Amino acid sequence: MRDVGVREGQIDVTSLVSILVTMANPKPSTKDKILRAAYKLFYREGFSRVSVDAIADQADVTKRTVYYHFTSKDEVVAEVLRSQDAYLLRQFQDWAGAEGIPADKMLANLFAKLRTWTEAPRWLGSGFTRITTELADMPGHPARIAASAHKARVESWLADALWRKEVAEPQAVARQIMTLIEGAISLTLIHGDAGYISSAGDAAQALIKVQKS
Repeated sequence: MRDVGVREGQIDVTSLVSILVTMANPKPSTKDKILRAAYKLFYREGFSRVSVDAIADQADVTKRTVYYHFTSKDEVVAEVLRSQDAYLLRQFQDWAGAEGIPADKMLANLFAKLRTWTEAPRWLGSGFTRITTELADMPGHPARIAASAHKARVESWLADALWRKEVAEPQAVARQIMTLIEGAISLTLIHGDAGYISSAGDAAQALIKVQKS
């Protein structure tokens, strides 16, 4: 008599779970593996100090494989930034909190989360800003174009959120708040003092009060 383990017509639960896990966590493509490896290296060590050889080693692929998917390290770093764009924008949106809260509460949430982010043990600043700084003499570099597009998208989202909360001159206020955020992040990295984030948050609240008065 044959022992089939699972009767005909029944579902093998273990196999089903395995299939669902695989569907939910598909194996990354080779290109994705390269981008993930490059992101870790660029964030930790900077653009100029990371070689294509190092990216290949980190991704566990050959250097030839890297060049099969990308023409150069410049293309790799630009694609890394583009791949992070949507994720980081969603992160800002999540940090801001629920849609219906007032503007002052949204900003309090945002700057509180920013401070928590900067206080993480391995925090090294904004990857977009650091790479742009390294490429300061190359305004047409694809990574700088990607960084500019990302920061513009965050500012546009912020302006739209402020408009929906009926803040006067939302585009101007969004630009001022973005200036506070970027300046505070840079000063926190320079001085190792997350108090700059809180000070920027206080300044952002003052901007909102001015708009209400």
